[in-house]
Amino acid sequence: MGATSVRGGGGAAHDRPLRVGLLGYGLAGSVFHAPLIAATEGLRLDLVSTASPERQAQARTEHPQVRTADTAEAVLARAEDLDLIVIATPNKTHVPLAAAALEAGLPVVVDKPLAATAAEAEKLAALAEDRGLLLSVFQNRRWDNDFRTVRKLIEDGALGDVWRFESRFERWRPTPKGGWRESGDPAEIGGLLYDLGSHLADQALTLFGPVVSVYAESDVRRPGAEADDDTFLALTHANGVRSHLWVSATAALLGPRFRVLGNRAGYTKHGLDPQEAALREGRRPGDEGVEWGVEPRSGWGRLGAGASPRMGGGEPVPTLPGDYPAYYAAIERALREGGQPPVTAREAAAALRVLEAAKLSAAEGRTVRIGTEG
Repeated sequence: MGATSVRGGGGAAHDRPLRVGLLGYGLAGSVFHAPLIAATEGLRLDLVSTASPERQAQARTEHPQVRTADTAEAVLARAEDLDLIVIATPNKTHVPLAAAALEAGLPVVVDKPLAATAAEAEKLAALAEDRGLLLSVFQNRRWDNDFRTVRKLIEDGALGDVWRFESRFERWRPTPKGGWRESGDPAEIGGLLYDLGSHLADQALTLFGPVVSVYAESDVRRPGAEADDDTFLALTHANGVRSHLWVSATAALLGPRFRVLGNRAGYTKHGLDPQEAALREGRRPGDEGVEWGVEPRSGWGRLGAGASPRMGGGEPVPTLPGDYPAYYAAIERALREGGQPPVTAREAAAALRVLEAAKLSAAEGRTVRIGTEG
């Protein structure tokens, strides 16, 4: 079997690349996963499934060595020829496809969200553990340039004790684009809470640990919209830190990406990590002359106390380079050597508990305590 256990003490042979099967070649598959897999030493994008002949042709053009298949089932039928399955299909298919891949004996990476519920995520985690197989969730925003910078400032004590963490993914899209991501059908797991909110919840948990209570406000603002497009979450962590998170498609003026307030200093950062834009434009990690994930000085955030950064207060802080390639490099290392993947299914389940509590809070207009519902 080409699949490699991360718990069984043994690793894959180092004399050949690990063969990756990618399910789905839409936005997630073509813009994020395929380029990053192809750029990772020790991995080879081998087989891509998509029902679209146009996307199959696109995959073969962008990755000339790749084979294509019409269905995910056709890829899973070739499990003996693969070492890893990456799932970049619509959200509602994540659980059944991940379970099928694990049952076929293959390690799995799933695009976020792993599932609709924490219970489903925990069940998948248990299946992977029972089979001794890697199961990881693609939370690439842990390797955003600004998040890496915030994390370092906190670890270095530059802010002192953090009291409040503010994080936003805001956009101005007054006209819905349609498709399953904006569908109001609960089976589709659409809406911003489970899309961008998955990233924000994961980042807050990564920085500050478990959440004990959640309050949320969620609205459908745009004419013709079906799913939440303007949502706010207030999290209270077990250590007392409060995280305030916004996801919106209706923000005519964008707020700061991060504002972090401590008892010694605060940090404010505007703008977005440049890696997604670079990938959409066809640039790739390792391209000659490309400083991957680096932003100009004009984009740096500011650190200080007692003054507005917009009025020149605080000192500019060089933003660490973004590093999406680190995710798949860590996946490759876990498959070869064993050990935990960079994002675990149990971590994904913890974030889903927060999102489920937020959904309940918004529906009932109350604060929800984690661990006391249902």
